[in-house]
Amino acid sequence: MVTQKGDKIMTAIREEAKKLLDNLPDEATWDDIMYEMYVRKKIDEGIKAAEEGHLLSHEEAKKRLLPQ
Repeated sequence: MVTQKGDKIMTAIREEAKKLLDNLPDEATWDDIMYEMYVRKKIDEGIKAAEEGHLLSHEEAKKRLLPQ
C-alpha cells in the first residue's frame, strides 16, 4: 500500500522525468535518456547527503583522490 507521502514523491519524480525528457533533443537515444536520468539521480543523492551532513573537507577529498 502506497501512502499519501509516497504518492506525492512518485508524482514529483514523474514530473521531473517528464521535464528531463522534454529538454532532450528529438534525436536523443535510449542511452542519452538513461545517462541523463543517472546523472540527475546522482546529483539528487549528493544534495541529500550534503543536507544530512555527509561531507568531506577539501583536504580530505584531496587525500582520497590524489596519489600520495
